Amino acid sequence: MTFVICWGWSKDPGPTNGGEVPRHFLVGSDSMTELSIFIDESGDFGPYEYHSPFYVLTMVFHDQAVDISPNLQRLHDAMSSRGLPDYTVHAGPLIRRDNEYRNLLIEERKRILDCLFYFVRTIDIKYHTIIIEKKQLNEDIELVFRISKQLSVFLSEHLRTLMKYDRIIVYYDYGQRELAKILITAFNTALNNVEIKKVVPANYKLFQVADMICTFELLAEKATRKILSNSELNFFTSERRLKKTYLRTLIKKRYR
Repeated sequence: MTFVICWGWSKDPGPTNGGEVPRHFLVGSDSMTELSIFIDESGDFGPYEYHSPFYVLTMVFHDQAVDISPNLQRLHDAMSSRGLPDYTVHAGPLIRRDNEYRNLLIEERKRILDCLFYFVRTIDIKYHTIIIEKKQLNEDIELVFRISKQLSVFLSEHLRTLMKYDRIIVYYDYGQRELAKILITAFNTALNNVEIKKVVPANYKLFQVADMICTFELLAEKATRKILSNSELNFFTSERRLKKTYLRTLIKKRYR
């Protein structure tokens, strides 16, 4: 998804077994190298519907040898100095003004998103996103097949890099059982050094980063097809500003 400040950020860039000292692995002959992978999704396994035409899966990769605690502290300080609420950030509802954000002004919501986005810009992470257009599927089961295939291909292409780590921990909130089964099968088939853990989103800022990137990749797809909603256009002012200010910056973090 560790010890947690009440509003949902973690001092540790990855999971701990508790306590108050962040765990980091120093690369060397006597150290264990560890990679954390935070996974979130947008969409569902049901049939195609107009309001949810895509299924999006995002994986955020963080090498535990890279200390991002200072970045987390700056994020916490930035949120506090702006008097922002103690929210676990959910980017989609934030942009649409849904759920816990329904009483916030657009200026407040933009400040929350920009704080998290600046955090993403300044940390050393990579991400990979799979996007599937559900309208192209003939059967519901085909979505399972396509996700499984694309994930397996990605893992195969980057197997040499992934196998350099002594330990890989995949974090998912088990929000969708179908996806959880795909992740377990794909990762355990490709790697023998992987562990999959259920995460509480509020406990890990990098899981919230996965959520935000998932949202932006969906927005990028919708912008390409000129189907951004009125609430999305209103939040970003224009499609041009969305691309220039956010999407062009985010793309630099894609896994190569």
